[in-house]
Amino acid sequence: MNHPNRLRAAIQADGTTPLIGVFDMFSASLAARHYDGMFVSGFGFAASHYGLPDIGFIAWPDIVAFVQRLRMAFPQQHLLVDIDDGYVDPETACHVVQQLEAIGASGVILEDQQRPRRCGHVDGKQVLPLEEYLAKLDLVLRSRRDLVVVARTDATEEEEILRRAKALAATDADVILVDGVRSVDWIHKVRRVIGDKPLLFNQIAGGKSPRLSLTELQQLGVDVAIYSTPCLFAAQTAIDQALAELKQADGRLPEHVPGAVGVSECLTLLEQNISRHHDRAPAEATH
Repeated sequence: MNHPNRLRAAIQADGTTPLIGVFDMFSASLAARHYDGMFVSGFGFAASHYGLPDIGFIAWPDIVAFVQRLRMAFPQQHLLVDIDDGYVDPETACHVVQQLEAIGASGVILEDQQRPRRCGHVDGKQVLPLEEYLAKLDLVLRSRRDLVVVARTDATEEEEILRRAKALAATDADVILVDGVRSVDWIHKVRRVIGDKPLLFNQIAGGKSPRLSLTELQQLGVDVAIYSTPCLFAAQTAIDQALAELKQADGRLPEHVPGAVGVSECLTLLEQNISRHHDRAPAEATH
């Protein structure tokens, strides 16, 4: 199964393709119930695997190992992977891209941020000189076989946003992302400057970008939408609330009522990830 080409076909189809940010195998198990695609979010991965903000702590072997586990459990899902700046060095970026493609990733996002990096929706971001980023991007593009590559800029000045978006659209990158875009008007501006190149939009609660439906995004010419943190933020809210209630109840667990999750419901979810339960295509005849 060619995972990159499956994602590429979804991007080229009508509508806006949603990819849900997952931060561990459990959140991915829930996301797979509702959506066909996942986004391996650096924000979520840094939070869940290190307990740290996404400002450059992620080690590339950790992200590769996580994607390998995801692919084993979810053989049909699109997997778009955040590789930050390619872990600083262009040669490392190429190595990581080849590793991810070999284990079944569908695509990667490569950004132009300078270290120390920041979440794309906070202030204080700095970007590499454009030519330096383009050289790194070119190496990555030449090192992949079929992998979908999203070129991302974190520029914040209006003139520089458009200059970089236009330059990225002129490369062989499959998709363009301007992160932290602040308004519908700016989505229109970016859409115009990149021509027919597919456009990705990043939605994050409490971020700088407007909240838009998939229907609205389609009308704006957006081809892919990543939802970086709904699973992570929902988990933070639910866990905090559940533990506060447990403490208030003097440690007595709540009654297990219909619709609540208990042992059986949790095991039912997780058993679907066992490989023997995966749908398989018929074996090809041999001669």
